[in-house]
Amino acid sequence: MASSPILRFRPADALVILCILLLAGASLAPFLRNAAVEPATVEVWQNGVLTRQVPAMSQVTFEISGTYTNTVTVDYGKVAVTHSDCPTQDCVHTGWISYTGQTIVCLPNGVEVRLTGGGAEPEIDGVSR
Repeated sequence: MASSPILRFRPADALVILCILLLAGASLAPFLRNAAVEPATVEVWQNGVLTRQVPAMSQVTFEISGTYTNTVTVDYGKVAVTHSDCPTQDCVHTGWISYTGQTIVCLPNGVEVRLTGGGAEPEIDGVSR
């Protein structure tokens, strides 16, 4: 009957464990780099001009007048165009946005509602390059 080999801890084993821990730490770095970020802001642009800024962590409803009228609702980190009298209603159908970099656009009224701050803007992916 063959005897089983005796397993011992060797210096090379410590090196392998150290490499695994370093790789695990490096893979977490992108997630931890935005830990301390500025508060998110809702920006309202109309025809390329910044017309209003509102803290995203507030609760407010306001109207944007132009060719048409849009009603924007900010509700503690979420933003939506809740009413519009434009013909297609695409801005209303967009629904609530809550992530930095998301936008709501009403082309007939020339309005863009952006959620900015709160961390880095989304990076360009491989498809859009």
